[in-house]
Amino acid sequence: MKKKALITGITGQDGAYLSEFLLNKGYEVIGTSRKIVSNYNWRLKQLKINKDIKILKIDSLDENKIRNIIRNESLDEIYNLSGISSVSDSFKNPIKTFKANTINCLQILNSIYEVNKKIKFYQASSSEMFGSKNIKCNENSSFDPLSPYAISKLSAYQITVNYRENYNLHASNGILFNHESPLRGKDFVSKKIISGLLNFKRNKRGVLKLGNIYAKRDWGHAKDFVNAMYLMLQKNKPGDYVISTGLNISVKEMINIACRLIGIEGQWIGGGLNEYYLFKDKKIIEIDKKLFRPLDIKFISGDSRKAKTKLNWNPTYNIEMIINEMIEKEKFSKLN
Repeated sequence: MKKKALITGITGQDGAYLSEFLLNKGYEVIGTSRKIVSNYNWRLKQLKINKDIKILKIDSLDENKIRNIIRNESLDEIYNLSGISSVSDSFKNPIKTFKANTINCLQILNSIYEVNKKIKFYQASSSEMFGSKNIKCNENSSFDPLSPYAISKLSAYQITVNYRENYNLHASNGILFNHESPLRGKDFVSKKIISGLLNFKRNKRGVLKLGNIYAKRDWGHAKDFVNAMYLMLQKNKPGDYVISTGLNISVKEMINIACRLIGIEGQWIGGGLNEYYLFKDKKIIEIDKKLFRPLDIKFISGDSRKAKTKLNWNPTYNIEMIINEMIEKEKFSKLN
């Protein structure tokens, strides 16, 4: 018989790639989404899998609906990817963020405990929980959340550990570092950079405004990371895993790579809030103080030796491959 998986937040970047991955493994895939409208599942359509998946509309805080889905669908695995994923938005909507990212996780785990303890559960945790550290973070590193988003994710992480240890559930956390792809939303900095630079390349107009370009992140590809999610739930024993590439570059370095690949190599002028990027006497990028976060992570990188050893997981993309793929897909989408 086919395995059946439920993916909450299935219309997001990770949900779409995970759906594609599981379908290729022979799974039956169902998903939940807060909205079911034609333009909301554009990622699934782009991957040409939208007709292979049943999507259920659900309010993430509707405990009865979650319990009924678990009771009626004979699930083998649940991947909890739903929630609010914007760090900057979490400062504006902290209560909404906490409810969406924490209570939803609790309700799913409690429903699994009440209905079918054999269901394996994956919780999408975040490297933001670590805060800003000058070391490569692993599963034993201390947490220091700096945003409402990070606090909500840490709470869900701890709830998952609690249900694993106290209720004997197969519940695992994937502590994922930054992961990009052509399916990234427009509000994320990688997508914003590539869209802005390509727009300039086409019409030689407009200035891209960015916040802290010296923030360093550990960048990977979403396709690699959903593979790790799957591998966690294939283990006999659940656990927590850091998923990262271990390679750390700044937003500014990402911009430089993108400019080179697009063919608009210029030069940086000035410093601080007055720094800008010049190409053939035209300002392409400038710094906007309004885009800085109240508390920003300056440096973060991951140590995924546990995942490599226990899961036999390894990333297949480097940062230049990721950026190049995003550029090529963005070019194609603008032509069609």
